[in-house]
Amino acid sequence: MKQEEFFNQLVRENKSTIYTVCYMFSQDEDEVNDLFQETLINIWKGIDGFREESKVSTWIYRVALNTCLLQERKKKKEVQRVPLKMDVNFFEDNDANAAQVRQLHQRIGQLGLVDRAIVMLWLEGMSYEEIGSVMGISAQNVGVKLFRIKEQLKKMNNK
Repeated sequence: MKQEEFFNQLVRENKSTIYTVCYMFSQDEDEVNDLFQETLINIWKGIDGFREESKVSTWIYRVALNTCLLQERKKKKEVQRVPLKMDVNFFEDNDANAAQVRQLHQRIGQLGLVDRAIVMLWLEGMSYEEIGSVMGISAQNVGVKLFRIKEQLKKMNNK
């Protein structure tokens, strides 16, 4: 299979995964799209280096997470920009479920970058072993980190 065909297949099969990772690092639609595009560029650049030592999905997660983490670090070094807000939000949903999702997303956004990534992977249904593989830590360490993260999120609930 040609590199371009392989890339197209990867994007088709993993676009929701890539978007989910990018969405966990920003609530700004334009920034999410920029992160998504940057991730695709990094996947394209890294295809030749993919050695198939792990599942493709694990590699995709790792590229997406590393891209988002790198952009987050760069952003902290830059002068903070003030986003332009529109008075109309066509995507706003005011039911109870949407409010809970927004609240959870807001709380997860307060976590550190690594903790945010671990929660996102856990919410995606990955096993501790898979999360450990993506993050470069042991499955046992994933369990400890998730326990601490859950405690931290509970404390946010009490505030």
